[in-house]
Amino acid sequence: MVVVLTALVNSGCVVGPDYQKPDIALPLHWASAGKTASSRPPELSKWWRRLNDQTLDMLIEEAVAGNLDVAGSRARIREARASYRQNVGALFPSADGSASATRNRSAASATGAAETYSQYRSGFDASWEIDLFGGKRRAVEAARYGMDAAEEELRATLLSLIGDVASNYVEARGYQARIALARRTATSQRETVALTRTRLEAGAASAVDVANSSGQASNTEANIPTLEAAYAQAVHRLSVLTGRPPASLADRMKKSAPIPGPKLPIPTGIPADILLTRPDVRLAERQYAQATAKIGQAEAERYPGISLTGNIATTGLNLGDLGRSSSISWSFGPSLSVPIFNAGQLAAAADVARAQRDQYFVAWRASVLTALEDVENATVSLSLERVRNGRLATSVRHYRDGASLARTLYQSGSTSFLELLEAERSLYSAEDALIQSRVSIATDYIALNKALGGGWDGYVDSTKPEILDANQGPRLAGSVRN
Repeated sequence: MVVVLTALVNSGCVVGPDYQKPDIALPLHWASAGKTASSRPPELSKWWRRLNDQTLDMLIEEAVAGNLDVAGSRARIREARASYRQNVGALFPSADGSASATRNRSAASATGAAETYSQYRSGFDASWEIDLFGGKRRAVEAARYGMDAAEEELRATLLSLIGDVASNYVEARGYQARIALARRTATSQRETVALTRTRLEAGAASAVDVANSSGQASNTEANIPTLEAAYAQAVHRLSVLTGRPPASLADRMKKSAPIPGPKLPIPTGIPADILLTRPDVRLAERQYAQATAKIGQAEAERYPGISLTGNIATTGLNLGDLGRSSSISWSFGPSLSVPIFNAGQLAAAADVARAQRDQYFVAWRASVLTALEDVENATVSLSLERVRNGRLATSVRHYRDGASLARTLYQSGSTSFLELLEAERSLYSAEDALIQSRVSIATDYIALNKALGGGWDGYVDSTKPEILDANQGPRLAGSVRN
């Protein structure tokens, strides 16, 4: 019997489907990049450094070390690894030792007095549930895929984190530039107010001109508090992303710096690359694999189960008699359990596992399509924003020349105040739009690298727990403190 069981176990009998990596038809090139675009793989390693901003580089490193979402992902990796060890342990026999000491008194009989005696017992119990149909091995397989999924979840968290830090940093620098522009423009417009008052006193302007010029200056100044609030929110978000209280980076970010400008263009590779570079796609694939292995777990429950149990015990009247002058008993044998009637519950559990597998497969396909969409959208946005930025830069040059000429002509009395007012308003609007376009280019660059799967490729220690427990051994209950 034992020989037959050993042969069955060693043969590796398993039930349920074996996992095979899914396949999906992908385009040969990115539609937004054109057929003539280079298929060189994307340069994703430390892509944010190509923004040439040392402050941003340091903030990203600090965020990777201190972000709370990353800490949660590290804990989930430890959980997955422990679950894997737990499932591997279930493949092996278990053994327990036991010992007892009792004081007994027999009842008095008609022929003799009551007798008091001691009895000592020690024993060893072992059991092994044979994985005859591979249910436990499927559980180990699922746990292994679960470890992979936890690793990919950490990568996905890091990808989102780095993108969020970079985006909020760029937005903060953009708001600083817009605030500075609003203040410069308001100062210039206040000079126009003073000039108009002077012309009013000389009879060369009207009170309406003074009112209009003052109103325009006040309107520009009214934009500053709104921009300052948006800047503060971006800095607060940056602080939280690095694992700090919201106002922690206020002093560090106070000094203005240029809006980071990326080196363009960047290679985007081919669509098939995202199957390897996008952590959310890899995560979805590992979850699909895990769900496939769980079908085998559920199917194995529908088959007979065999366990081997054994024990040996020794009993004596004196402690020193154990193992020598004592009675020794032992038992060993297999036990068989066969599911006979369960009202279809086990079959339904297998169907549930199959339906969950299908859901994860659909989720994987959806993640691939989403990844393709993200890259296409980011590529189009970046490309067209660069075109828009060039035209805005030309517009600013023309409006600046027009505003300068209008002021000169107004001072000499050769043009009306309304022309100067319109020239100043148009210049401010164009300059503000140009700043926002620079922010958009950097933001689109960040979005494209995220879409391609660019994240943190350095080491992240997931073995260290967040809480280091002390004094975990046995102790008196009175020593516990709330």
